[in-house]
Amino acid sequence: MSFFKQLKTGLSKTRAKFTKGLDAIIPGRTVDDALLEELEDLMITSDFGLDTSMSIIEETRERFRNVKGNEAEAFRDVLKEVIRDRLLAINTSEEPKITPPKVILVVGVNGVGKTTTIGKMANHYSTQGKKVILAAGDTFRAAAVEQIQEWGKRTNCPVIAQGEKADSASVIFDAHGAAKARGMDILLADTAGRLHTKTHLMEELKKIKRVLGQQDPSSPHEVLMVLDATTGQNAISQVKHFHDDLKITGLVITKLDGTAKGGVLVSLSEQFGLPVKFIGVGEGIDDLKPFDATEFADALF
Repeated sequence: MSFFKQLKTGLSKTRAKFTKGLDAIIPGRTVDDALLEELEDLMITSDFGLDTSMSIIEETRERFRNVKGNEAEAFRDVLKEVIRDRLLAINTSEEPKITPPKVILVVGVNGVGKTTTIGKMANHYSTQGKKVILAAGDTFRAAAVEQIQEWGKRTNCPVIAQGEKADSASVIFDAHGAAKARGMDILLADTAGRLHTKTHLMEELKKIKRVLGQQDPSSPHEVLMVLDATTGQNAISQVKHFHDDLKITGLVITKLDGTAKGGVLVSLSEQFGLPVKFIGVGEGIDDLKPFDATEFADALF
């Protein structure tokens, strides 16, 4: 199955709600305030968020004024284009050139599937021919070290670990040194799941960033936050706290196949101006893929 088909299948719950909702309110009608109000309600219940929904609808109405053709279908097409173009604007920046290893610090709250996501990212980069090393920096959660070591075996990637309850910053510091010594391309650093409202736990993540900066002032090159799409708008407050403290560089949205509220991806990217680096639409090792804004918009509609 192509990834587009996987994505379309994975977004089936969101599409069933959002697109069927469009089918219910658009055909045979003119674009007036009543229709736009119904559209706003539909987008909010699909977790686009209030501000994002209003902004997208306003731009769609402005573009639609210059469109000719069947009113219902044309309006729907313009809405799709607006969502696609907004995602493209945020997700098409060039990757800065760095001297390997590229250090990717992966963060997120408890229970979002962060360590599993790291394993899938390792698989993705390895299949591209990259030499990947993993850092078992989640030293707080029971069995987390063993879990990432198992992913190391599955993906043939070395893992640097010091065992449970070790100092996370120390583990990742050692992993960075090992990555440089072994000529690795990418270091994926796991971290303990943090409750974003716990100040002392966030301080530990800031410590990791400082320690990495001692070895390479440009490190970490990416700080990716893993989010569970099924949490919907609750993800907004998570990103805000992490971004304020750590300057997140990108998002990884998992479990899109498990929710009817996939619009949260648009809301998150739009509100924080953060690119979506990867999306997950299944349980398999190959079900985490780089985000493509055009494919997402096509699959959503």
